Amino acid sequence: MEFEVRHLRVLCAIADAGSLHKAARELGMAQPSLSTQLRRIEQALGGRLFTRDRAGCRPTPLGHVVVSRARPLVAELAALVTETRAAAARAAGGPRLRIGATASRALPGWLRRLRGRSPRTEPTLQMDVSANALLGLVAEGRLDMAFVHEVEGSPLRVPAGLCLRVLVEREPQFVTLASDHPAARRPEVRLADLAGDRWMIDSTVDGEWDGLCRVLRAAGIEPDLLHGDYLTAFSLAAIGEVVTVSQPTTRPRSDLAVRPLRGDPIGVRLLLAARTEAELDDGYAELEEAYWEAARQAPAYRTWLERARAAEPARALGARGAHVAPEGTRGGPLSGRVPAPGAPRRTAGAQGMVRS
Repeated sequence: MEFEVRHLRVLCAIADAGSLHKAARELGMAQPSLSTQLRRIEQALGGRLFTRDRAGCRPTPLGHVVVSRARPLVAELAALVTETRAAAARAAGGPRLRIGATASRALPGWLRRLRGRSPRTEPTLQMDVSANALLGLVAEGRLDMAFVHEVEGSPLRVPAGLCLRVLVEREPQFVTLASDHPAARRPEVRLADLAGDRWMIDSTVDGEWDGLCRVLRAAGIEPDLLHGDYLTAFSLAAIGEVVTVSQPTTRPRSDLAVRPLRGDPIGVRLLLAARTEAELDDGYAELEEAYWEAARQAPAYRTWLERARAAEPARALGARGAHVAPEGTRGGPLSGRVPAPGAPRRTAGAQGMVRS
């Protein structure tokens, strides 16, 4: 067997994951195929690289030597590919700013502001329900930056070398329900008010299904969950078939009510990711302005922000650490930077659920 860089990636993935099952999932391949490839690699190198038992896979002394030599080679090749792709895009007159994002009401305002800069920036936008997939595209050099959401209990798999900047440390998530739902008569809704309702959740969003289950079960509710995209969820909520989680920037309709949940049991952390701090600087300010513009245009969120600001005016913090931007300003004390994995973190690791 001719040894290739992809074989080094396989060995590093197994060492990092600690099991063939987890490594296969990370590599996007079937476990039997990974087992076969590992055996071929070991045969080519002339010795066992991992011991396998019920506890998982651990490198042998020979495996430690091989993996320690493989890591810098894999990292160097990844950097070479990323830099070459970026240079090729510039040389070919490609897009100056390639953006990825999960769903957000801030996106139209963000793109509008980027296009209005001088000199003009022409952004492209790639949407994905998976924040982890978008982070991978940034790490590979296929995107310049990504605006993503981190789901509570399911930390994002941040590729090594990426820089993260926190836009909102904890944004409360609201509930959307039919305008004639009994709970819609209240300014805020208790989870207990929805104990008899079915929820519709998009299970393809990283960690979202599990996140809502945890929140409901913590409230003593055994959830009746349906899978569906959020366009369908809003349509069914309008006729009273389901209720659904939504971002606080969601605007109400005549047949739908958007309400905060009492105690803000569901929250999200909003992040901008890029390969360098300079790239973050190239889009963060416009994103921040666009987000707070969308917040002011959402009546329920605007009321929530005003109430939270009044409760803690000294620090401009909302309930349970949410970011509250004073009127007329951009950002606030919980905007900031997060270093790459392994570096000291300057911001708390709160995560949360996210909805459009």
